[in-house]
This record gives sequence, structure tokens and C-alpha cells, in this order.
Amino acid sequence: MKKGEIFEGIIENIEFPNKGIVWVNDGAAKEPIRVIVKNGMPGQRVRFQINKKRKNRCEGRLLEVLEKSDMETKEAVCCEFPACGGCMYQTMAYEDQLAMKAGQVRELVEEALIRGGQVKADAPEQADYIFEGIQESPLQFGYRNKMEFSFGDAVKDGPLTLGLHKKGSTYDVLTTDDCKIVHEDFTKILSCVLEYCREQKLSYYHKMSHQGYLRHLLVRRAQTTKEILVNLVTSSQVEHDFTELAHRILKLQLEGRITGILHIINDSLADVVQSDESRILCGKDYFYETILGLKFKITPFSFFQTNSLGAEVLYSAARSYIGSTKDMTVFDLYSGTGTIAQILADVSKKVIGVEIVEEAVEAAKENAVLNHLDNCEFIAGDVLRVLDDVEEKPDFIVLDPPRDGIHPKALEKIIQYQVPRMVYISCKPSSLARDLEALIAGGYRVERLQCVDMFPNTVHVETVVLLSKLKVDHHIEIELKMDELDLTAAESKATYDEIKAYVLNKYGLKVSQLYIAQIKRKCGIIERKNYNVSKKEDAKVPQCPPEKEAAIMDALKHFQMI
Repeated sequence: MKKGEIFEGIIENIEFPNKGIVWVNDGAAKEPIRVIVKNGMPGQRVRFQINKKRKNRCEGRLLEVLEKSDMETKEAVCCEFPACGGCMYQTMAYEDQLAMKAGQVRELVEEALIRGGQVKADAPEQADYIFEGIQESPLQFGYRNKMEFSFGDAVKDGPLTLGLHKKGSTYDVLTTDDCKIVHEDFTKILSCVLEYCREQKLSYYHKMSHQGYLRHLLVRRAQTTKEILVNLVTSSQVEHDFTELAHRILKLQLEGRITGILHIINDSLADVVQSDESRILCGKDYFYETILGLKFKITPFSFFQTNSLGAEVLYSAARSYIGSTKDMTVFDLYSGTGTIAQILADVSKKVIGVEIVEEAVEAAKENAVLNHLDNCEFIAGDVLRVLDDVEEKPDFIVLDPPRDGIHPKALEKIIQYQVPRMVYISCKPSSLARDLEALIAGGYRVERLQCVDMFPNTVHVETVVLLSKLKVDHHIEIELKMDELDLTAAESKATYDEIKAYVLNKYGLKVSQLYIAQIKRKCGIIERKNYNVSKKEDAKVPQCPPEKEAAIMDALKHFQMI
């Protein structure tokens, strides 16, 4: 199998987030080769081209779906399907979507728990926790309250387009004026803006040359209040008066109500929506949304769950896991605009939220005042650094990190608080699984877990986890006489080189002899005197990172050393 070769095969299953697994019989190989083909569905027969070939990993780029899956029981509701990769599963029954997502999360989490040693006493091959399935979104379509549309063209030098990127493309933009995961108000506004910009012959911003004017259209719409905020994002390379466009938008027959139209200047080289300058064309630069009886002020760049009704399901699930927090100090880490913090404030002594985005923190403070809450404190900064300066100690911790999960060093500090229970809310199961291994190694166990489908018809899913601190109420003392032994029985089972090779082959991680020795000592495997000890009196010894610790622990279990 070589790069550039084209094969056909059936997608056997999907691993999170959208990794289709195809087994290919290559004449040069003795056994079928596992190939990852993204953007497919289980059961589809596909044609693909090998675009990545490594020692233990092959990836293929989907070229064509030759045969539909038996799971594709519905007709596509969007005219851009499947060219737009946003709603990949819209031809799949919703029940099947839910089952697939729940299965993906369950597989990732249980593998992590087994590696971490949280297994059933009578069945060590099974994870010991309670999986509580998946909750559906109240809306399957029209649920998104925020969309970032891009300006561009669908083909090189073609007419101006406004919408979402073509699946697998960095540059091609499809005009998604038929998008079904947003309310019809969004597509009416999109069509109006695109028509105006074409009339004015305004150019779009080219990401490679950094030349051009139009960049993004950011639309936000509250589900409960139906208030709408429109933000047109351009570079500063052209000076244009958008007053006429604002008038046209205000005349549209919408179900919701326009509260503000903004012209945002963004000269960042990165393809991100941000503001160097904001000009209010009409109205104001914020609107309000209501979640679980609380009112939240939302600005153009405020972090807020993109599915308002789904957020109520998610936060209700989290609140049920949190339970009573009476007379407790709660840390809400990665707090965003303080939604969870304020949901808990009424039933807590004090809630401290930490968020790195300063605008989100300011919004959280305003929202606390808006909801008449005086026991909330919000701190702007990186969790890793802020925790060193916070004098209060938490009784309970809520974690809701970004997609990449929690920095290992920040996780160490969180574990050091030794709170009896914590709740982890995750938008990326693979990051969650990694962090759970570190939490288990730090003395916690996963009690319960459930998924919430915040993003129907897409590959994404939210997960809520309840963790508790393990209690060690007693210990057993035994005396071992090792005077006549050079090595422990455990040490004799595998050499350092064998452990290194195992970790490298299974996890792709390189681990040092020092790290292995640290984990062996941590597990009670006695090293020979002065083994791996520096001759410098003040030597600084690097500590094994959590991900490598978990891999070494797995190796020790594999070789039956622990």
C-alpha cells in the first residue's frame, strides 16, 4: 500500500469523531490493513485514496460513496448535502445517531478506565462504573443560536459565495442558504447580505495573500427571546458605508427581532472571527437569552452554548450529578460566561469561576448582577496560574474545559485539592478519556456518566461525568525480607527496554528509564539502592507526565508486574 493508491471498501464502524474504519486486502500484505477514512457512515461502500501512510497508521481521503449504508433511511433535507460536511448524519435516523455517539463515548471512556485500573473485581476486562446512556436534543433541526459564515468562492475566481466550507477544503466556500441546523432567520439574513455584497462588487479576503475585504458574517439568535445580533466582519483594506445594508436587513420579514447590526474590523492574519474595531450600525451590541430561569447578556464574542434548549438538558444533567452544595464553596473552572456558576449560586455558599477570556469574565460579572447573585466571583486568567493565587479552598469542583481538555499541570493542581466529588463536562470524548486516566491515577474514580446530544446530525456530542475521591479506610501491613535479593520478583518480569518498546509500540510515546523507575517506585516496586539517582546534590529531577505515567502503568500490568 502506497500514498496515492486508490482502493474500495466498506466502512465497518465509526470511531470518534468521524473516523471510518475500512479493512483493505492489499496483495503485498499478509493480513488486511486498517485504513481510516473520514466523513463516511457505517455500512457505506466507498472509494478512497491513500493520503497518509505511516508504520502503524494509514489514512485515506474519501473520493466517492459507491453504495449507501443501510442506516441511511432518510432523505437529505439540505441541498448542499453531502458537499458541506457540517451535517454528515442527516440521512441517518436520529435514534441511530444517538446510539452511535453513545457507543463511541462508551468505548473511549471504558478503554481509559480499564487502562487506569478501574475495573470490576470479578471481571477485570470490564470497566466498573455506571453508563447512563444519551439524552436527545429537544430540537433536531434549527437548534443553533450562533453561526459564523465565511465569504469566498466555490470555485477559483467564481462568483462571491457566503456560507460554510466545502467538506475537506480550506478555501472553497458553499453558499449555505438552505442550512437546516439554524433557524430560517439566519438564511434570510445570509441571502440579503450576499445579494448586497454582490451588487456592490465587494471582494472577499483571501487567506493566502491576505488581500481583500469581506471576511465573515456572524449571526447570533436567542432561542427564548428571539433577539438577533448581526455582525459583518471585514478587513480595513476598503472603506465602505454599510448603512444601506443595515436598512435592508431591518426590512426583512423575520420571526425574530433584530436588536443590533455591527460592522467589525478584523485585520488578523489568522482565519478567526475577532474584533480590532467594532462599529454599531444600528441598535446595540448585545442581546439576552434565558437558560433555566436565569437571564444572560450575550455579546458578539461571548462564549455560550450553541444549542440553548440542549444547554438546559446538559446543565440539568450536570446539576443532578452535582447534588446538594449547601454551605459549600464551588470552583467552576473554565467558566465561560458563568452559566454553571450562576445555576449553582442559589444553592451554594460561594461560587468562584475562572475563565481565560476576559470578555467572557466581564459578561459573567454582568450576568451575576442581572440575576441578583452576590455570592459569585469571576477571575480572568489561565486556570494553571490562577489557582496558585486563590486563597479559598473548594468543597466541590466543576470542570468544563475547551475541546483540547485540561493542561496536565493544571490537572495536577486540581487533583491536589482532594475534593470529595467533582463533575467534568466535556465536548470532546477523546480529551475526556485522556484526562480521566490522569484523574484515576490521582485517586479518583468515575461513578456515573451520561451523554447529551447538543449537536444533532453532526459528529459532536457532550458528556457529563461524576467523579468521587477514593477513600482508603484501612491498610494491611506485611513484612518482606529482601536482603538476599538483588531484584524484586516484579522487576524480573520485564526489562526497561521491554517496557520502553511496549509503550512505544502501543502508544507511540518515548519514555525514559527515569520515568519508568519513578512509576515503579510509585507502585511499590522496590528499586536497587541508588538506582537512577543523580550525583548532584541539588539536581532537579523531571517528573513523569500523566499521559506517559498511564502508558507505563499499562505496561507494568501487561507484564504482570502490578
